[in-house]
Amino acid sequence: MRLALAIVLSAVAITALRVPSDAAEQAEVGDLGGGLRGVLYRPEGAGPFPSVVALHGCGGLLNRAGKIVARFSDWGDRLAAAGLAVLFPDSYASRGLPAQCRIRERKVRSSRERLADAQAARHWLQIQPWAKKDRVSVLGWESGAIAALWAVRRRAGPREGTPDFRSAVAFYPGCRQLRNAAWSARVPTLILVGRADDWTPPDPCEQMVAEARGRSAGASIVVYPGAYHDFDRPDYPVRLLTDLAYSADGSGRAHVGTNLAAREDAIRRVRAWLLR
Repeated sequence: MRLALAIVLSAVAITALRVPSDAAEQAEVGDLGGGLRGVLYRPEGAGPFPSVVALHGCGGLLNRAGKIVARFSDWGDRLAAAGLAVLFPDSYASRGLPAQCRIRERKVRSSRERLADAQAARHWLQIQPWAKKDRVSVLGWESGAIAALWAVRRRAGPREGTPDFRSAVAFYPGCRQLRNAAWSARVPTLILVGRADDWTPPDPCEQMVAEARGRSAGASIVVYPGAYHDFDRPDYPVRLLTDLAYSADGSGRAHVGTNLAAREDAIRRVRAWLLR
C-alpha cells in the first residue's frame, strides 16, 4: 500500500509523521519554525527507490479543504506505482501563504525561496534509508517548473558534496527570465508546454532551449498542439481564468484545462524520463 506522509523539513531536524493517504492534510507536524511541510508518496516495499522532488504551481499544493489537489495526488499515485518515491514540498502553506496566482509581488520566489525548498527536499530524500542517494530528480509545474529549471541550471550545482539532481521535468514554465539569463542545464531536462498556452506561452521556452544547445546537458522540449496551460490536469474541462497576476498578453486572462492527448503523452514521457 502506497503511503502519504506529512513531513517537516528543518535546518536543525527533519522528522516524518505517517498518516493515511486520504488524510495527509490532517497530520500534526508541530511548530514549524523555519521548517517546510510536504507530502510524500512511496512505492510498495523497502526500497531503495529512485525519487522525485515535485514542486507545485502558483495555486499551491492543497485545496481549500486542506487536501492535496487532484493533479498532484494523481501524479503521486502514478509515479509511486512506477517505482518512484515522490516528495511534494509545500512552499506556500508552510509559510502561511495562500495561492499566489493572482499576487504580483510574491514573497516566495521561484529563483530564491522555492529553489531553496527544492534543495532542502533533495537533501531530505538523500538521507532516507529507502531512497537512492544518486537517483533524485526534480519535477515542477508552472512556478514550480521555473524553480526546477533554476535548480538545474549550470551554475547552481550542490556545494555540500551530495549527489546532484539526476534529471528534471518542467511543465509549462514561464521562460522569459531564464532565457534572458542564458539558462542551460547541467542535467538532462525535459520541458513540456502547450502551443495554445496563453498564460506561460511556449515561444520563450523554445528559444531558451535552442540557445542552450551546445552548452546544456541534454535539454529537450515538447510542444503539444492545441494544448492550454494545465493540460495534464485530470478531468478538468477548459475554462478561462481572470485577474491573474501574469498572462501572455498582460490582460490577466488565460485558459486552463485538460488536453487528453497531451496528458497521455506527458504521462508516458515523464515516467520514462524519471526512470532512465
